[in-house]
Amino acid sequence: MPAGGEERAVAFYERLLGLRRVEKPSNLRGRGGCWFSGDGVELHLGVEEDFRPARKAHPALIVRGLEGLRPRMQPAGVRIEDDVPLEGYSRCYAFDPFGNRLELMESI
Repeated sequence: MPAGGEERAVAFYERLLGLRRVEKPSNLRGRGGCWFSGDGVELHLGVEEDFRPARKAHPALIVRGLEGLRPRMQPAGVRIEDDVPLEGYSRCYAFDPFGNRLELMESI
């Protein structure tokens, strides 16, 4: 993430996706960024000086209620893309406020 993007990260990862923001260890707080936690996931967003979003490589997050998540993300300006079906999953890509691609998957 770019420097100064913590509030945008919280709005997306905590308020929209429902991950819980966790405090970074005191010796790492000066670097900026945000850490989030959820059922079976730890997501650490670090600050990069020459930030470029990850548009191809991406984490895949298993979620519950994917279809209910879409109507919350779209009014917030989150770009969502569908892709070819994957057996056993409903899924889509969502882009965080910095342009990073995330795959959101729900078992069907």
